[in-house]
Amino acid sequence: MLRALTSALRLRSPRRPLEARGCAANLAAANREIQVCALAGPDQGITEILMNRPSARNALGNVFVSELLDALAQLREDRQVRVLIFRSGVKGVFCAGADLKEREQMSEAEVGVFVQRLRGLMNEIAAFPAPTIAAMDGFALGGGLELALACDLRVAASSAVMGLIETTRGLLPGAGGTQRLPRCLGVALAKELIFTGRRLSGAQAQALGLVNHAVAQNEEGNAAYHRARALAQEILPQAPTAVRLGKVAIDRGTEVDIASGMAIEGICYAQGVLGFVRHSVNQLHTRIQSQSSYRKA
Repeated sequence: MLRALTSALRLRSPRRPLEARGCAANLAAANREIQVCALAGPDQGITEILMNRPSARNALGNVFVSELLDALAQLREDRQVRVLIFRSGVKGVFCAGADLKEREQMSEAEVGVFVQRLRGLMNEIAAFPAPTIAAMDGFALGGGLELALACDLRVAASSAVMGLIETTRGLLPGAGGTQRLPRCLGVALAKELIFTGRRLSGAQAQALGLVNHAVAQNEEGNAAYHRARALAQEILPQAPTAVRLGKVAIDRGTEVDIASGMAIEGICYAQGVLGFVRHSVNQLHTRIQSQSSYRKA
């Protein structure tokens, strides 16, 4: 546990940034199923992952999963990313789940490998160092809801439809749903939803605590995205190191008993104080240099 916590707290060395950080640059890559957009101006620090596979309602296919894994691998090293929003470029759908048509063409062994990749993808989203928000403006079924569950926060249109529906198709959730839904809603309610394959509206999901906010859908079909962006704007002014460490403390602490959780909080708190001191010293050093340059002038 301590080794895992140390790894989570360690500052990562910078890697090659994404080739296209701005929204305008991403328009040139409109044929990609996963597009990355770093907002500018007052929203600088918010980065969006746009899921754009209209032909398959954003179903989780091989190309989709590969592109999303590549995007996450680069974004997690980018300290400019303060909040990451997952949104859809396909009206009326967030993510329709696994691509069953593509899966029909796979051998049994290939299916097993692909499910492991899906599970790994959800783990990468859950372990992303900055806060993540799922903006659910439409259907989020099966793996689509599992993707949202891997995010820290979820915002849905009240008319959105979501559920772990795998049992209605002779399957069971295989990308984290059986683990993350109970941790979100409690064991009994999670069992009920998985056993029945029940679909929930965004409003029902909020009443159960599955989503943080539910908002009335607008004509453009992006009300949840706008609420998610407003939520991200609330996070932006907060100290980024403190926010990241808070995420580590909560995520790691809920996996263990309360005494171990308190120890994890203490480690994160000490790390945060150290970071604050370093930041203050750097600011003071910069101020002294500026005053020294001014006097020389």
